[in-house]
Parts: sequence; structure tokens; C-alpha cells
Amino acid sequence: MKKDMMIVFVFLLLLISPVPALCDCTDLGHATNLYVSGDQSVIFYVQNNPLAKVVLQDCTVSGSSNIRLLKSYVCDSDSLLVDGQECAIMSVTLGSTGSFE
Repeated sequence: MKKDMMIVFVFLLLLISPVPALCDCTDLGHATNLYVSGDQSVIFYVQNNPLAKVVLQDCTVSGSSNIRLLKSYVCDSDSLLVDGQECAIMSVTLGSTGSFE
């Protein structure tokens, strides 16, 4: 009985917790191009379709920046390289879940 109650409690906790719903992950390895949007965000595209918007923490990016992935599958709090400097990803918003405005 206690085990069943614990399972129900954990399930309810995950159901009402906002953190899993806000954390997006995606494979940016198949992106074909990118667009710098503002001074801390980059939109990755596959052909002409937006794949994801990545907002960086404590890094400034420009249209001439050299942006490289450290790994292809990224989530919030992962990193990428901007002009040789490792930059933390504050958030990843998938093209299908959010507006990029």
C-alpha cells in the first residue's frame, strides 16, 4: 500500500511540476543554417523551417560570430561555442512550441 501511494505521489509531482514542461531539447546537428536574433539568441533552421531558438546566458553573439556546437543534441543548460568561448544555453525553444518574436 505504501509503495502504491509513493508511486502516485511521484506521478502527481511530475504532473504538476512546471520544470519538465519548460525544458526543451533538440538535435541541432541537422540544422542547415542559422540566424542571429538579438545579441543573445540564435535561431537554427533546417532548410527554411525554424528548428529551435537558443538563448544564451552571459554571451554576446553577432551576425559575424563563429558558432559551433559542442554536441548535436542540446538541452537547456548545455553549452555551445561562440567565437571560441564556451557559452551556456539558458533556454531552447522548439520551432513547433514557441514563437520566435
